[in-house]
Amino acid sequence: MISLTVTAVVFGVVFLAELPDKTALAGLVLGTRYRASYVFAGVAAAFALHVALAVAAGSVLTLLPQQLVHALTGVLFLGGAAMLLFKRDEGEEEVRKPEDQSFWKVSGAGFMLILVAEFGDLTQIMTANLAARYDDPLSVGLGAVLALWAVAGLGIVGGKALMKRVPLRLITQIAALLMLGLGVWSLWEAVTG
Repeated sequence: MISLTVTAVVFGVVFLAELPDKTALAGLVLGTRYRASYVFAGVAAAFALHVALAVAAGSVLTLLPQQLVHALTGVLFLGGAAMLLFKRDEGEEEVRKPEDQSFWKVSGAGFMLILVAEFGDLTQIMTANLAARYDDPLSVGLGAVLALWAVAGLGIVGGKALMKRVPLRLITQIAALLMLGLGVWSLWEAVTG
């Protein structure tokens, strides 16, 4: 059974962490050059694959003693918060334009870009941490994939408008604070558990 609470928490954390990421900018670039639905299909498939891998890795962590899992996830969340707070802004990445605008060429370009760019990314590591923390792979997977798809959709369709209204730095700081809170909470549970 899927927990709406876990799904909502995961959605919020992953959404805020992914919003200032380079893949949102890549989706924006692809969305301005190609049919949005084709781009989204490829990007969504790549994100689904990444979430499946992250949830599987996180589920393996649940086999360890709970205190150790809480300590590990706490340290990783704190590291993720530090990465968000101290990372340098990256410019738009260059995206090669496919020869034609067919569904398979455009969605394939989106799939490959995200597949390569997101491997081992902060949100993939966070998803594994959350899967280990909550021991609820379906809820964590659903929340993470919906968050990543939402960010991709925003990046593809309305990224420029959002970035004009909400400073990227503010979004990054909110995501970092959420991760900091989760990290402290996990470490507290490791010490008191």
